[in-house]
Amino acid sequence: MAIPHLPDYPLPTASDLPDNRAAWQAEASRSVLLIHDMQEHFIGFYGDDSLLVQRLIENIVRLRDWCHEQGIPVVYTAQPSDQPPSDRALLNDFWGPGLTEADPGRQAIVSALTPAEGETVLTKWRYSAFQRSELRTLMQEWGRDQLLITGVYAHIGCLATALEAFMVDIQAFMVGDAVADFSAEEHHMALNYVASRCGCVTALGDLVGDTSNQPSRDWLRHRVTRLIDGMSLRWRPTRTCWTMAWIRFKS
Repeated sequence: MAIPHLPDYPLPTASDLPDNRAAWQAEASRSVLLIHDMQEHFIGFYGDDSLLVQRLIENIVRLRDWCHEQGIPVVYTAQPSDQPPSDRALLNDFWGPGLTEADPGRQAIVSALTPAEGETVLTKWRYSAFQRSELRTLMQEWGRDQLLITGVYAHIGCLATALEAFMVDIQAFMVGDAVADFSAEEHHMALNYVASRCGCVTALGDLVGDTSNQPSRDWLRHRVTRLIDGMSLRWRPTRTCWTMAWIRFKS
């Protein structure tokens, strides 16, 4: 019932993103940045050496810095460690108890994304960041009607937030290389749904004016190393060289 161990996979590049049905354009004067559930609890399921997480955080930091420069408000969501079963309600049936007071440190937002003084942190109770929160009210007070969505997980809370934004006439922009998911397949499913049904999908580079955001050498090296770890050298007497034989693969 709990979230499983989550694999590394390459974040999509701009060329991987789906075509948008709507022709919306993100505007700094209309936007709010949402950093969704980037807590130690949720990020921890990727493991300690996840290059996916490293790149995700780097991309969100870049976008947040750009938003600060543009005067775009930044809002965070974080689930509480004190979640009585009555408050979690149906979430218990899908994910168990979630965050608990037994390990309150896992409630913290990852250190690289620690909210700055004056930034808003909303307590998160349901998939959508709008549920039981002041997000819509704050956006109305700020005169903003566009929401840039980053964080985890793309096909759960990020998607639910984008869909509810559509329901209340807020234009949602899911930043395709600044969200992460259970798998590449679910990541792309979320992007495809948003692009075709309730919002727009954009790339970090398209927002900040840098289109060079490609997979790093570190990520590629890490991935190749994991593939090699799933192989073994075997001597084949009919040949004069060592050949690589697949005898096992580590997921």
